[in-house]
Amino acid sequence: MQLTSHQFKSRSREKLADVNLQGALKKLQGNFVKGRADRVAELENFPAIRDAAADIRARALDHLDLYLEEFERNATARGAVVHWAETTAEVNRIVCELAATYGVKKAVKSKSMVSEECALNDALEAAGVQVVETDLGEYILQLAKEPPSHIVAPVVHKSKDEVSDLFAEKHQLPRKTGIPELCKEARGMLREHFVSADMGISGANFIIAETGSTLIVTNEGNGRMVTTLPRVHVAITGIEKVVPTLEDVTTLLRLLPRHGTGQTITNYISVTTGPRREGDTDGPEHFHIILLDGGRTKLLGTDMQDMLRCIRCGACMNHCPVYQSVGGHAYGWVYPGPMGSILTPTYVGLENALDLPNASTLCNQCGVVCPVKIPLPDLMRKLRERQFEQGLKPRAETWGLAVWRWAAQRPKIYAMLATVAARVLASMGSSDRLIHKLPFGSGWTHGRDMPAPTGPQGKTFRELYQERRSAK
Repeated sequence: MQLTSHQFKSRSREKLADVNLQGALKKLQGNFVKGRADRVAELENFPAIRDAAADIRARALDHLDLYLEEFERNATARGAVVHWAETTAEVNRIVCELAATYGVKKAVKSKSMVSEECALNDALEAAGVQVVETDLGEYILQLAKEPPSHIVAPVVHKSKDEVSDLFAEKHQLPRKTGIPELCKEARGMLREHFVSADMGISGANFIIAETGSTLIVTNEGNGRMVTTLPRVHVAITGIEKVVPTLEDVTTLLRLLPRHGTGQTITNYISVTTGPRREGDTDGPEHFHIILLDGGRTKLLGTDMQDMLRCIRCGACMNHCPVYQSVGGHAYGWVYPGPMGSILTPTYVGLENALDLPNASTLCNQCGVVCPVKIPLPDLMRKLRERQFEQGLKPRAETWGLAVWRWAAQRPKIYAMLATVAARVLASMGSSDRLIHKLPFGSGWTHGRDMPAPTGPQGKTFRELYQERRSAK
């Protein structure tokens, strides 16, 4: 996936003017936001479960090396082959080499955000392997040649009519308008690929150290088709996804579907442990697991480590007023919303995603709904501090802060400047005492009005405060 995070501001303006997108984003409120609230309300001991989930993820990260070694040991003992990849390029190399070794001509995929990090589809196609996305949302996006805009509902930015038009064009079948009919058509197109594919590629929501297993949660059943039908199964995931025990996973699964899709539980929870054994009726002949670092270890032991607790539920973006306004594509990489505002700068470099830590109102809705208690606004503030320390802030902003600091250290001068500013702003107010257009602040007044200072000439806070004291 091409990195375009440096274009966040310009792309956000485009998305705000996109009528179809704005209509599609309203679905987040009706489905995911309300659904999460309803499902969480069903848990009498939700705070305790949330504390336990955060502790499980923190414990795994504090002893990441030990749990990963335990996972590799147990996975290998059950017949799987574990590969370690430091970079996304290494993931692509390993998968392409496996495809060549096993004579793979076609690969079917279940949704994997890590494979999006790697741009794996492009690498496989360049190696002569046909790749077919089988998650309905990802399949739609593959036909449209677009990246996902959401980690749970990747095609949330498209309307039903847009999907109908796309299917009619690509499938060369009569246009259908009903959701059940569209789903049936997609199933018909994918069925042949499931049975003819040589390789299945999946992600992993969690990997379990105790058993050497990978686990995926899905609603469509395509995940099981991908992991059991092809003779080769490759699971790709980040090293931070390790969980100590199966019992720990059950705690996390009480929260993941509730926060992700507003469900008590997903339709399918699939645990894969090794390849097919004698007597098994299904399963791959060969099972390979690729564990990606991809910048994750550099967060360990730093003030960003808490971000690695993320279980990819998407609740932070569903509740974020910025994401709700501009959608996922504006963020310019795999992970949008508050989680992306932290992960993207830390994975690809702060200098390549300068706007993302600032793409937040710091309202803390993301922190409140995070099932593993990641302090998202605090982490964004820390990235803003790094921007300033590294001299990455815009020059106008740096100079403006320097002038403010100089004046703030001189109370008399500051008071004089504040008085002049109040008078000027008061003169700019219209008859309704609102400022509709603010010089050097058009980004603010483009979407909202600013109250003009009180009084015909404008008064500062100090003047109003002194008047009230005198009146007493």
